[in-house]
Amino acid sequence: MKISSIIRALQLHQQQSGRLSYRLVHTGQHYDARMSGDFFVQLGIPDPDVNLEVGSGTQAEQAAAIMVRYEKLLLEQRSNLCLVVGDVTSTMACSIAAQKLCIPVAHVEAGIRSGDWTMPEEINRMVTDAITNYFFTTSESANRNLRRAGVPEESIFFVGNTMIDTLLANMERLKPPAFWDEFGLENGRYFVLTLHRPANVDVEVQLIALLEAIGKGSRGLPVVFPCHPRTAKTLNPIKKLPENLRLVDPQPYLEFNYLVKHAKAVITDSGGITEETTVMGVPCMTLRDTTERPETVTIGTNELLGIDPKSIRPAMDRLFAGAWKTGAIPEKWDGKTGERIVEVLDRLLCGVR
Repeated sequence: MKISSIIRALQLHQQQSGRLSYRLVHTGQHYDARMSGDFFVQLGIPDPDVNLEVGSGTQAEQAAAIMVRYEKLLLEQRSNLCLVVGDVTSTMACSIAAQKLCIPVAHVEAGIRSGDWTMPEEINRMVTDAITNYFFTTSESANRNLRRAGVPEESIFFVGNTMIDTLLANMERLKPPAFWDEFGLENGRYFVLTLHRPANVDVEVQLIALLEAIGKGSRGLPVVFPCHPRTAKTLNPIKKLPENLRLVDPQPYLEFNYLVKHAKAVITDSGGITEETTVMGVPCMTLRDTTERPETVTIGTNELLGIDPKSIRPAMDRLFAGAWKTGAIPEKWDGKTGERIVEVLDRLLCGVR
């Protein structure tokens, strides 16, 4: 999702000038076809030039395997720049491997911070940004975080959000999932739920309490719950779930965002989804104490509820009363971020002004 518009902009640049070439490297960290393969197909991303095929393992095992295999690739076929996106283990591991070989790193989505060191993603962000050369940011909040960390202004490039590029480019292609009619879903008459953070899903008592609060607060409307593999492990032994909960497999991009677009509201502990709900104007409740995307709260449709199940009912009451905030779209979330990134890369690598 985060590379799609960058790839399109690079392809267009190649047709127009041919100055920049690229190699797409898939680490294999997200190896489930439902979590990765479907996105490549639906978003028209070309097959990776290289697949490191790291697969499953602990975070340390994955990071180590990625660094070993990416280092080998760079030694065999050196690049002028390593461009990484987001905040996953691959982002950090590839950055380390590249910098060890004195290859500069550019980070897309640099500077976002939750302040929560219990999140693996927060560690990945901090490590990556500590060794990044060029910082592509999504918001002024991210810019401020980088300035406070001592990053020079000339290394920060406020370009916008590639996730939103992808969303806007595919808005007309969104389509209902196969279970739409089976579940009797109607526009604005159901909720979408996603949960995968350890604090919410690893302890059965907490997960049950959250689901029960959501089930009651939704006033009988269906709650469509695409179930993350991590969450499924805790859910499997649970015998009784709210009657209006509709468990489904993780959904492809076009189907999932169709569900989001037409939902009454989204309940999540994801960061990226809060960006998409903000652009689509869909109310969003985030079951976390902090967020690395504060603009979705200060500008957008998102609210932080925390992880206490008791916070869900009051938020639901406000939603049903029509008292949820309208929200607006943050600056430069306009579908042109990939183009801006490639323009900067052209200047940095080719000296084009």
